[in-house]
Amino acid sequence: MNKNELGITYMKEGKWEEAAKTFSEAIEENPNDAVAYINFGNVLTAVGEREKAVNFYKKAITIDENAGAAFYALGNLYYESEQYIDAKDLLAKAIQTGLENSDCYFMLGMTLQQLDQPKLSMPYLQRSVELNPEDVDARFQYALCLANEEMYEELINELNEVLARDPEHADALYNLGVAYAGYKEDAEKALECFTKALEAQADHILAANGKKIMEQALSGE
Repeated sequence: MNKNELGITYMKEGKWEEAAKTFSEAIEENPNDAVAYINFGNVLTAVGEREKAVNFYKKAITIDENAGAAFYALGNLYYESEQYIDAKDLLAKAIQTGLENSDCYFMLGMTLQQLDQPKLSMPYLQRSVELNPEDVDARFQYALCLANEEMYEELINELNEVLARDPEHADALYNLGVAYAGYKEDAEKALECFTKALEAQADHILAANGKKIMEQALSGE
């Protein structure tokens, strides 16, 4: 087991000091090892030393301009600090290097949403779902893109896929209720969805409002 592998083992065990020491040794032994800098950056990120982590990721990129994992990690840090334009460029670069990672596509999609570009975010969220079909968050965000584009049949299918994996996903139930109420004009089905959303999350105000409106519609008020 080389030092990078040993350091990753320490990280998985939550032994951050041992991991940092091991990656530091890997860098000393091979100063041109981009992977060691990325790994050290990941340790620093995990312990909250994000500014220091940025320097290690940047160093990795100077060593290897195709270090997709470094671009991805940097993009995440910029996203978290709300530097969305920089995050978008870095995440896009990570994908250009060949990083076929569902999380990378997801984060680029989310970044584009933060930049008020939901239409552009859709293919990245769709690809994230293709790479990891069990990722409920990615599926739900992709569903919201479909809603924004008024692609209601696809929206309903995608929300049902979310609920197949997380039956108590209150926001998915609420949005499914909206689709049934507005697109399908099926008040009974919409009421059922809003009711289930409230069972999953009692303080879901939008679902409570939707439930009230459907009850009034069904009672003829």
